[in-house]
Amino acid sequence: MNTKNLPVQARIKLLVESLDGAEKTNKTLSECKDAEAMLDILLEVSSQLELDLTREELRQSPPIRDWVWWKNKEALVNLGDNNLRHQQDSSGKTRWDAWTISFFKFLRVWR
Repeated sequence: MNTKNLPVQARIKLLVESLDGAEKTNKTLSECKDAEAMLDILLEVSSQLELDLTREELRQSPPIRDWVWWKNKEALVNLGDNNLRHQQDSSGKTRWDAWTISFFKFLRVWR
């Protein structure tokens, strides 16, 4: 099976499954000083598995995206700066529905 022809999400799934039970790799990932070091290790594992994932694909695809955010200790959502959003989203896009924003405005949490 040529994994390079699979969609990105399928290759990410294979990468995550390969990490399940890989104690040495998981220990190394947990000891990384920052998200970039984590991405370096994940790129190396991806290369060994011939998944051909890029740094940007890893950075933008869940669950890797969420691991990177957690390692950087970045909040998934910002409140209070008039931009209620996921960190990765531009300020023009929001993950919140219109009714949610209306509800926050009603509670005077959103300005």
